[in-house]
Amino acid sequence: MSSSSSDYTLGERICKARDTAGLSTAQLARRLGIKTGTLQSWESDRSEPRSNKLVLLAGVLNVSPTWLLVGRGTPPVAEEAGGTDIDSLRVALDRLHRQAQALTDEISVLQERLSGV
Repeated sequence: MSSSSSDYTLGERICKARDTAGLSTAQLARRLGIKTGTLQSWESDRSEPRSNKLVLLAGVLNVSPTWLLVGRGTPPVAEEAGGTDIDSLRVALDRLHRQAQALTDEISVLQERLSGV
């Protein structure tokens, strides 16, 4: 009997998706702007990412936040040798651009709140 993604913990799913993406913990942590130890804590289920980091993590690993949280949806799929097609690269770039814009907006709001203190 095979086990489904929902049988795994959040940390195990993060690790599986990272491995499928071909990234080391240091590489993924750098892309997320966090310490390697923080990522290791997530992967070992000692702590969990905040919602904004979970969304960023899902985008970098090309999985849905729902799959990371509960294992529902499409699991990570390794890229075929030879690269991806241009349309999937455009979709990924668009997704990352939206995430970057959301983070930029959040930074602006926080800066405004700080300047009003």
